[in-house]
Amino acid sequence: MKKMFLVMLLLVAVPVAFADSGPDAAPIYKAKCAMCHGATGDGQTPTGKAMKVRDLRSADVKKMSDADLAKIISDGKGKMPAYKGKLTPAEISALVGFIKALK
Repeated sequence: MKKMFLVMLLLVAVPVAFADSGPDAAPIYKAKCAMCHGATGDGQTPTGKAMKVRDLRSADVKKMSDADLAKIISDGKGKMPAYKGKLTPAEISALVGFIKALK
């Protein structure tokens, strides 16, 4: 009976442990955002300086809601292009988390 319980527990626990946690935002950020916002989010790239992009590590950006950041990524803002249709909602959500984690 104990062995059967352990087998059942493993059948349930192992797939959960290896479940997909969503897209990895780092390569998405590098491909879509870093040219303007920089690797650290500081905006100190030639393009970022020319376009006067925000420092993504700033208090103003950090206090924005996830929904507000997702809307900007999806719809674009100012000279920033829209990524709706180019990125999935899961990728956009992952980027929001990545941006919030920048230090």
